[in-house]
Formats: sequence, structure tokens, C-alpha cells
Amino acid sequence: MKNLTLIIPAKFEKESLPDVLSELSKYNLNIIIILEKTDDETIKSVEGFNCKIIFQSNKGYGDALILGIKNVETDYFCIFNADGSFDPAEIQGMINLLTADNTDLVFGSRYEKNSSSDDDTVVTLIGNYIFSFLGKILFKLPITDILYTFVLGKTDKVKKLELKSKDFAFCVELPIKSHKKGLKILSIPSHERSRIAGKKKVNAFKDGFLILKKMLIMFVENKY
Repeated sequence: MKNLTLIIPAKFEKESLPDVLSELSKYNLNIIIILEKTDDETIKSVEGFNCKIIFQSNKGYGDALILGIKNVETDYFCIFNADGSFDPAEIQGMINLLTADNTDLVFGSRYEKNSSSDDDTVVTLIGNYIFSFLGKILFKLPITDILYTFVLGKTDKVKKLELKSKDFAFCVELPIKSHKKGLKILSIPSHERSRIAGKKKVNAFKDGFLILKKMLIMFVENKY
């Protein structure tokens, strides 16, 4: 996996990030961690680990990921959570699917056969289902979990997308714009583990509104 870089956005993840990095140390991976300069406790928690730290000039989940993608120098990248919910053992299967089928992006899915989640609530389950359904109806997206950002892809292809969303709307901008630009995207079964510590960074209603707004804007732009 020398040719793969993990992008880890980490905001207030001092409890979980060291455990995540310890687990990842078993794999031969490049790692970029995106942090805010003021997040002193998280910064201190990763001292001694073999990773590159990049500081955000702005704020936001999408901003962190866009900054991370811009700084990837390997052929492949993977968005990876800092809270322990992603299983690094699944990465090899994502690489296999990407390379075997000439695919550009592989999206982990909690809703494929043999998939599951230890973190979904009733609210997030319903929201994820609705947004994934809208993705299929409005954009004909061939993926089953539009809001799950366990994503592995070809760096050069994604850099050309010129992604803009600075907040959680990034989650839908990436697959929609990828599909619109003719990239081949697929889903792969994934198991979302319980987060090690901390609360979800997503506000189900506030961020859900931003995501819905982004989807409707992209649909109008695409259609007209």
C-alpha cells in the first residue's frame, strides 16, 4: 500500500486518534492528518506517530478533505475517519475492486448485503436512506450509501473535480460530481464500527439541510 495515502480529518479527536494511528501502524501507508492550529490537545496526541500534519487555514469537514486531497502525492487516496469507526482491514478489498474493474472511486457502504453499522441511530439511518435514494433518483448514482465517506480513489481523477464544499455537503458533492464527470464509481460492503470516543460531528438536522440544499442546487445545474 505504498502508493496509497490516507486523509484523516481530525477535529477534537485526542481520545481516539492515537488508537487509530496505532492500528494503522501495522499497514504500509502514507498518512496525512488535517487539523486546526488551535486544536492543541489533538496535535499533542499524535506526537511520535509517522504521519504528516497539515493545518487548515479555514474550517469545516469538506475544507479539511479538499486540503488533504490537494496534498496527496500518491496515485491513490483514501478518506479515513479519526474516530475508529473505519476498519483498515477493509482497505485492501477496496484497492482490489478499484484496480480489477478499472474503477475510479470505491465507496464503502453500510447498506449493501453483508454490511452493517454499530453507529447508526434511527435518525441517521432514515436520513442516509433518504439521501441515498435521492442520489439514485436525481443523479442515477450507482452507490448505496451517499453519506458514508469511507472512500478510496484515484488521486489525479478527483483533483480534477475541483471540489468546493467546505462543510458536510462534501459528502454528496464528491459522488455526484464524480458521476457527472463520467468517473466510474462503485459501492463495496463495509462495517461501521462504534466510535472510540466523542460525539458525532454531524448535526443531523442542520447538516442534513445543507446536504439537501447542495443536492438540489447540483440537480438544477445539471438539468438546466
